[in-house]
Parts: sequence; C-alpha cells; structure tokens
Amino acid sequence: MSRPDEKPAAPLVYLIAGEPSGDQLGARLMTALSAASGGRVRFSGVGGPQMEKLGLRSLFSIEELAVMGLVEVLPHLPRLLRRMAQTEAHVRAVQPDLLVTIDAPGFGLRVAKKLKGAGFPLVHYVAPSVWAWKPGRAKKIAGYLDHLLTLLPFEPPYFEVHGLKTSFVGHPAIEALDGAGQVGALRQRLGIRADTPLLTVLPGSRRSEVKRLAPVFGDTVARLVAATPDLEVLLPTVPAVADLVEQHSRQWAAPVHLLPRVADKYAAFKAGRAALAASGTVAIELAVAQTPAVIGYRVNALTAAIVGYLVKVPFVSIANLVVQRAVQPEFLQQHCTAENLSRALLPLMQEGPERQAQIAGLKEAVTRLSGAGQGKPSDQAAKILLGLIPG
Repeated sequence: MSRPDEKPAAPLVYLIAGEPSGDQLGARLMTALSAASGGRVRFSGVGGPQMEKLGLRSLFSIEELAVMGLVEVLPHLPRLLRRMAQTEAHVRAVQPDLLVTIDAPGFGLRVAKKLKGAGFPLVHYVAPSVWAWKPGRAKKIAGYLDHLLTLLPFEPPYFEVHGLKTSFVGHPAIEALDGAGQVGALRQRLGIRADTPLLTVLPGSRRSEVKRLAPVFGDTVARLVAATPDLEVLLPTVPAVADLVEQHSRQWAAPVHLLPRVADKYAAFKAGRAALAASGTVAIELAVAQTPAVIGYRVNALTAAIVGYLVKVPFVSIANLVVQRAVQPEFLQQHCTAENLSRALLPLMQEGPERQAQIAGLKEAVTRLSGAGQGKPSDQAAKILLGLIPG
C-alpha cells in the first residue's frame, strides 16, 4: 500500500508494432505521448529501431513479423503463433494502463482479441482496410476493441455503424518530412552535381518485396538511362533489407547511392526529380514531398489471385483512393514491367503537363489526409490515447 505522499506510478502504455512503417508510426506516437504527458508515460512492448531509440525495450525483433502475403506467411506461421502467445503473456504480466496495437493487424489484432476483458483499454492505430476487402472484419474488431484511430477520412463510418468509437487523426506521412535533411547538403555529401538528374527508387521494406521488385526496377533504370545518360539513383532503405538492396543494385546501369538513414530518405524524396516506388506508406510520403511517382508491385501469384478475387477497390495507392483517380500511375503484377514503368516515369522527369497534373493531384490528396487540422496526426492520436488512460 502506498503512502499518502507517494506519487502514483507513471502510466504504462504497451505498444505493438509489426513492421518498419509501424515502427516509424510508433516512434512518432511515443514522442507525442511523452510531450503531451510531460514525460510521465512509460513504454513497453514490441517495436523496431526507431522506437528503441526512444527507450522501448522490444520483446523481440520486429523483423520476425515482417512477412507479407497470404501464401508467403505460411512457412512462418508456427513462429508467429509462438510470438503471439509470448506477447499476450507479457502484456498480462506487466498489466499496462493502455494497449495500442499499430498497423500489422494480422499480429496485433489477434493479440488484442485474446486480451479482451483484461482490465485496460484496447486501441488499434491504423484501421484494417475493410473498405477494400473482408468488410465483416469491422464488426468483429468492434466486439473487442475500445477505440480505433484511422488514417483516412472515409474510414470511421465503416466501424462506427458497429458501435466502435473511431477517430480520424490524419495520415502520419503528413509529418514524415519534419526534420528532413537539406537537398543541397545531401548532394554535396554524395558528390552529386547540382544539375545531375536524380531518380529516387524504393523497392520496399520487406525482403520478399525487394526480391520481386528490385530486378524489374533495375531494368526500368536501364531504360531511363538510355534517355537520360547522366541519371543517378537515390536508393533509401531500412536495415532489415539493406544488404539485399545493395546486392541487387550493384549492376544497375546508373550510379546508385544507398541511403540507410531515415533523414536521408526524406531528403531523397525532395531531391528526386521523380520516384519509382513499391506500394505502401512510402507512396503517401512521396505525395507529401510533392515528388511525382510511379507505383509498382508484385506478390506471389497465388496471393495475387486470392486478393484479386477479394479486393473490390480500383486503386492500391492511398493518394489515388482519396482523390478517386489515378494521380500516381500504378502497375501491378504482370503489368509491373520495365517497359510500363519507364514509359510512365519519363514524362515525370521533365517539365510538362503530366508532371504538373500529378503535383496538383498530390496536393489535393495531402489536404484531405491532414486530419482535423488540430496539429500533427501523432499529436491528435496522443491526445485521444491519454484520455483513455484511467485517472
């Protein structure tokens, strides 16, 4: 029993992030929670390098969870199930004041479901894409979550109809360029002349993505070099795939600058005349940077067949979904070829109507993704989460 003059323990927030994009989102959330609480929040859970820099001691490496695809996940299923059980047991042992699962619903939501009724609020940050496929998931997660934070303005009604308190806080990419390195400084450090045309290439943050996309992205670079001989490539990456990215890019036709630092990634967005990117969060980050981009993606053929049957949306790029038109050209599966990608990229590398039309569309998308206009998305999320902590 505590003495009357003792201060109560700082509230404990348990965070579960399952991939690099979730790690960045979790790190921003940790920063916002600490600022909003005057540094009185403690953290525990599962996260990556960005969250660990802020003091989180991850229960295990999130690299074990970075598996994408319905078929690709099967060989890793036994390990994933063990990690789910380990995480659930750890949460019960530390009894946090709040549990926040971040993206990666295949892992985080399964853990949250097992913890229903454990005595603390359950929140998920980044809504599952029920508007794209498996709409029945909205009703299921409403049965055990206490609150849902969404990134997209059209998502709350899908969950509120089932009684789940849902808040649109804005997309985290809106604040992704905070503290970005200077373009001039990056060029100088890399020894790139001010007039050298640059293409920013982003083949994904998962090893399966890099293996499928790096070869076709490399062939695309070769086609662009034929039209722009002095082209150089900026290649931002993350530690989990840096070795694989470096291995694939060695033989590319243009000089390649590998950039593993987060700050360099954002500088590379601004420095690139255009970008070639895997589908995902990075597409929105490029939109925020106002960098014209072409999106390419490939998955296992069986996964593609299943997803193609289930998914009922016209686009994979969030920017395209928000404005309901193809602002960022998309080439998926058999359409993701060097010929298609290079043909779409060439006009974006030059001043002209195609480039200006995309930039205008990106600005429109970013405006719609900015949340309620009450500060950064992470600050809006932190305010809501602190309000859920008892006392």
